[in-house]
Parts: sequence; C-alpha cells; structure tokens
Amino acid sequence: MTSEMQKAKQPVVSMVSGPYGHPFHPILVTVPIGAWVASVVFDIGSRIVDDPQFLARGAMWLVAIGVLGALVAAVIGLLDLLAIPTGTTAFRTGLVHMSLNLAVTAAFVVGFFWRNSGGGPQGAVSWGQLVLSLVALAALGVSGYLGGQLAYHYGVRVADEATQATGFQH
Repeated sequence: MTSEMQKAKQPVVSMVSGPYGHPFHPILVTVPIGAWVASVVFDIGSRIVDDPQFLARGAMWLVAIGVLGALVAAVIGLLDLLAIPTGTTAFRTGLVHMSLNLAVTAAFVVGFFWRNSGGGPQGAVSWGQLVLSLVALAALGVSGYLGGQLAYHYGVRVADEATQATGFQH
C-alpha cells in the first residue's frame, strides 16, 4: 500500500474522529439522516390526518435535531477529510460529499426557520416546506452514495488490505 493510501486511513485526531478502522463520522450521520427522514414522514402525515398540528410541530423539532446532529458529524467528517491527500480522486469526492452535506444542512436550517415563522406551525406543513425537505433528502442520498464510495471504494478511514485479509482466513 502506498504511503498516500495509508495516510488517508489514519485519523488526524484519533481521540475525536475515532480509532483506526472505527471512524465516528459514519455512526454520527445516522442522527441527522434519521431525524430528517422522520421529519418528512411527519410532514406527509400532517397533510393526511385531521389534527395535523402535533405532526407539524414534531417535524419542526426533528429538523432541528437533524441540524444539530449534522453539525457534530460535519466536524468529525472534516477531520477525516483532512487525512486524505489533496489532489486525489478521494479528496475531490470528499469535497463534493462535504459541499452537498453543507447545502443539505443549510436547506434544513432554512426549513426550520420557515416552519418556525409566525409563531410556529399552524396546521399542516405547507407544500413548499415539504418540497424543500424532499429535495434536501434527495441531495442527502447523493451525498450518502459519495460517502459510501469514500469508505467502501477508496477505503478512507477503514482497515488496510492486509487487515481486511485477516477476516477472510479460515
């Protein structure tokens, strides 16, 4: 393995970003993903039920939880990105992944303030708010695909080939 590849697999600050082979970023992203997917489910539910207020309010707070979780995941993800040698395909993929995640988070921040304007949700979530969340989730899906490429295709922050081979011995 080249020294460039080995460098990409080592954390910048292991106490914060997780030990070699067990990065924290992938587990932290489950918080915003789960919260934002649940918020869309609540949004759709608010358009269906007779008393939509509680679902609209719940969706608003799920959006906020997702934003807070995304900020924590972003800090750890940035540490992982800094370990990747610049000028590489993996680094460029990481930059696109990060940029998409920042745009998604910004969209959900806008959505939170939009939902909270005028004293908070009054009835069902508006079609505009629902569409914003759906577009942001679609972008998050693309970003997640790129994150998977970083980990599973390029091996960023996961075990080197020699370590992986030990798992396939009898």
